[in-house]
Amino acid sequence: MALLEVSGLEKSFGGVTALADVRFRVPEGVVYAVIGPNGAGKTTLFNTLCGYERPDGGTVHLAGEPLAGLPPHAVAARGVSRTFQNLQVFFNMTALENVMVGCHLRSRSGLLGAALRLPHVREEERRVRQWAREALELCALGELEGREASSLAYGVLKRLEVARALAARPRLLLMDEPAAGLNDTETAEMGGLIGRIRDSGVTVLLVEHNMELVMQIADRVLVLEYGSVLAEGTPSEVQSNRRVIDAYLGGQVQYAVD
Repeated sequence: MALLEVSGLEKSFGGVTALADVRFRVPEGVVYAVIGPNGAGKTTLFNTLCGYERPDGGTVHLAGEPLAGLPPHAVAARGVSRTFQNLQVFFNMTALENVMVGCHLRSRSGLLGAALRLPHVREEERRVRQWAREALELCALGELEGREASSLAYGVLKRLEVARALAARPRLLLMDEPAAGLNDTETAEMGGLIGRIRDSGVTVLLVEHNMELVMQIADRVLVLEYGSVLAEGTPSEVQSNRRVIDAYLGGQVQYAVD
């Protein structure tokens, strides 16, 4: 059984079709990339999977459990985390504090217990700090835990946002253009991080415009065009698909696939 299974997903806005009968399956433990031209429906797909948009039809299942139509907090509670193209960072907090925010779904202490500093609250806070530090280490940010986010470079902040998403201990991580705005060195670091996330047991579903990065790190690739699935397969299969080349890849098909 696939970790994520999407079947017949439909979404329209004012008569404009954003998603039309989208179907795909994401196996557990892979990096699965979604690509396509601007307006292909990639962001709508992510928003629908995360609960920000309600689909007009179709189903979404995570490990066999239905997700379609659930609100964002319920989707997150079932093991789905997301990063955004535009930074969503608390600049007046330290790196560690930012990542600890991502642990709130795993916290059980109430306001009264926190105010009284009861023993179980102190123990939970210790666990939350440990989870946050583990996420920072995975993202190669451990030495920056005490630094205020406002003092960190853009490429570091992108990895900090990933660390916060990982702190929720998801089964599926959705990454919206993780390489956007990064230079070549930072993009290579992000690619290495995505590989480490997969190797840690977290399945990654990403939208990305950097085709070189996609072809290097993705295990499978889904191509959207005008809200419909144009192609799906391994990077080498997609790279050599004439319909994909004509619709999207164009002159970038020279990238080698390992």
